[in-house]
Amino acid sequence: MRILDAADPELANAMGLELGRQRNSLELIASENFISLAVMEAMGSWLNNKYSEGYPGKRYYGGNQFIDMSENLAIERAKRLFNAEHVNVQPHAGTQANMEAYFATIKLGDKILSIDLPQGGHLSHGSPVSFSGQFYRIASYSLDPETETIDMDHVRKRAEEEKPQLLLCGYSAYPRTVDFKEFGEIAKDVGAIAMADIAHIAGLIAGGAHPQPFPHMDIVTTTTHKTLRGPKGAMIMCKESLASAVDKAVFPGMQGGPFEQMIAAKAVAFGEALKPEFKGYASQVVKNAKALADELMSLGYRLVSGGTDNHLMLVDLRKKGITGRDAERLLEGVDISTNRNMVPNDPQKPWIASGIRLGTPALTTRGMRESEMREIARLIDAAIANRGDSKKLAAIRESVHGLCAEFPLYPEL
Repeated sequence: MRILDAADPELANAMGLELGRQRNSLELIASENFISLAVMEAMGSWLNNKYSEGYPGKRYYGGNQFIDMSENLAIERAKRLFNAEHVNVQPHAGTQANMEAYFATIKLGDKILSIDLPQGGHLSHGSPVSFSGQFYRIASYSLDPETETIDMDHVRKRAEEEKPQLLLCGYSAYPRTVDFKEFGEIAKDVGAIAMADIAHIAGLIAGGAHPQPFPHMDIVTTTTHKTLRGPKGAMIMCKESLASAVDKAVFPGMQGGPFEQMIAAKAVAFGEALKPEFKGYASQVVKNAKALADELMSLGYRLVSGGTDNHLMLVDLRKKGITGRDAERLLEGVDISTNRNMVPNDPQKPWIASGIRLGTPALTTRGMRESEMREIARLIDAAIANRGDSKKLAAIRESVHGLCAEFPLYPEL
């Protein structure tokens, strides 16, 4: 950062402080991860200088022959990772990708069947405060009240009742395996487009730690960060029959010039995910999540659905006498990063929430394993149990810093 230090010391200071925060805190936010320096280098490159509206081989500006090489690398690598027939790597973010997927497959005012937001869905899956809930008619399926998991018989019943044009699976806070095959069969039986949003589990899928959505889905969206450990961005994958509609929905339908520096960074991340060691990473993410979940339950915490199959878990804090918001703030005070999250049938409003969501992708990237997860669970419990004792909280914070020091982040910087 020598150039930035001289050019803009105020911004360089803010960035330096954030690097320090990341190095010295335990990152348990399920949607966050640490990119490689190679991904970082591509993001901050001269590819930012090029305008390249259109697609490889068909641009509206000259001088894109090398940009085409970069974008084609991202496309071909994504196809290999997800067994996809067609890939568009230009979407800027997950919500835009979902918007473009809807735009490509259904009409405004058509019906989408998706899960309720408080039960693990996402704003872009039909929330009334989102474009999705305002541009489309939304029907919902819900978790089984006893198991807090998705009951496919219930999904089928709702699909037969509602006859949606699009059936959506994929979640932002669901700790169990998604049955893409059954979702695909239900969609086919009711004449709906089968869509999956795999933003959270994409890296697990790429690494073989979760089943693949294809060939069961018609269209799949994902972010490229989270478990996939790439840059902030997104992509759309689909069957060849939808390729033209998807490409037109992205450009010129919803977006203009693509961010080619981010697409290059996606290509780097996809290349990393194709390496054998990424399978070990994905497997360890799941092992770490199970270890963290098991230790929390042994300490008396109730987890939604009784555990996890993937990278995240939802901790219901009502028995501990603390809200999700207060727990998030408390843990941030000892340098443990989490986020408040609603639990099924939550009596609290979203801003308060009764639970927290925890995930293991970022700490697994740092090299932590099951023993560290169990230690972190005990640190979380100690902070909540001693939330009125400043001396004990200070000691917990020191323990957090000690653990972080054992697994240095970006020592090259």
